[in-house]
Amino acid sequence: MASAAITLAAEAPKLSAANTGFMLICSALVLLMTPGLAFFYGGMVRVKSTLNMLMMSFISIGIVTILWVVYGFSLAFGTDKGGLIGWTSGWVGLSDIGTADLWDGYTIPILAFMVFQMMFAVITPALISGALADRVKFSAWALFVALWATIVYFPVAHWVWGAGGWAFELGVIDFAGGTAVHINAGAAALGVILVIGKRVGFKKDPMRPHSLPLVMLGAGLLWFGWFGFNAGSWLGNDDGVGSLMFVNTQVATAAAMLAWLAYEKIRHGAFTTLGAASGAVAGLVAITPSGGAVSPIGAIAVGAIAGLLCAMAVGLKYKFGYDDSLDVVGVHLVGGVVGSLLIGLFASGKGQSEVQGLFYGGGLDQFWKQCAGVFAVLGYSLVASAILAFLLDKTIGMRVSEDDEIAGIDQAEHAETAYDFSGAGGGAARTSVTAAVGGESKKVDA
Repeated sequence: MASAAITLAAEAPKLSAANTGFMLICSALVLLMTPGLAFFYGGMVRVKSTLNMLMMSFISIGIVTILWVVYGFSLAFGTDKGGLIGWTSGWVGLSDIGTADLWDGYTIPILAFMVFQMMFAVITPALISGALADRVKFSAWALFVALWATIVYFPVAHWVWGAGGWAFELGVIDFAGGTAVHINAGAAALGVILVIGKRVGFKKDPMRPHSLPLVMLGAGLLWFGWFGFNAGSWLGNDDGVGSLMFVNTQVATAAAMLAWLAYEKIRHGAFTTLGAASGAVAGLVAITPSGGAVSPIGAIAVGAIAGLLCAMAVGLKYKFGYDDSLDVVGVHLVGGVVGSLLIGLFASGKGQSEVQGLFYGGGLDQFWKQCAGVFAVLGYSLVASAILAFLLDKTIGMRVSEDDEIAGIDQAEHAETAYDFSGAGGGAARTSVTAAVGGESKKVDA
């Protein structure tokens, strides 16, 4: 029989139960990061602000989840409109998405991708809250979250990850959120605190963390959940890139923690638990955009550089006078910038793409692309967030009263306190109880 060239049509992707299950697990891990962030921030504030800090993260879960289903997913990942925003009317309320519809050439359902990205959208505004500790009305914060997610996060997510988004088309690399999540949140935090001002007693009163064990618990939950955040962003692991990202996440985080602690020891004379937790988060932030593009040795470099620079950056608030309560600018903005730009130097060409950085013979082409993405997101988020904060402050007011701030925002905004000391200490606390004495009801001290 004569041979003949036969062209076979490319086989359409089929749903993979393994990849789908993996993505659902990763989505749950990313959701866990928001309560982890709540504990991390909650331990870093004074006792009187603990519950407020927890609630500022938890409310983001409620608000952003609903917005994402109603229109956020469509704005971020719908059909491109001019490189700036997406929109697919059938995705509003997820109305026209079938349970078996696959996501854009992948082997997972659209709904699995949607819920994974939902968790990114949830945690990003929650990150901002750490900069605003002790002084923001809860109602104003909730409205800010809704507006910021709509005006800032959803469009920026489209720029970076949406098909047709200008940064995506330019070739800006952001594996899991260095620009869209961390630079975005860090710049927003800076914009808001420049509008609302400093806490009462900033640079005068001690504002030490009230529970370092809670900080370490939160950092541990973040580290654990971050594997879903990072490795899941490859949407499957058929070619091993997700495994590379998993390894690099661990390696960079360890390097950053050690670098931060070394800086602390040299600069301040001690290895602190707060430094260990903050250094780990700095490493997680920096490897988020770069982990799919660098080798494990490159990840060590990225983590160590980020740990050192973020440790140095957290002190800038005292030099320049902006009150970034829990170092969101120093860790997330600086860490996101460092991790994103270092792709232009350390990209190996053997991970998510063949792009090579300067140290691997690729020149500075990718570095300039990274600069474009970094500074566009930084500038847009900074300005838009400052405008939103200004408008809210001039209408409903962003800050609690000075008396409420001094007395404690937990009691003023939530009518609760984190800890009940009324029965502690034996004789130190005295309460009145009613007891029957000689047939009469009398009040006695117990």
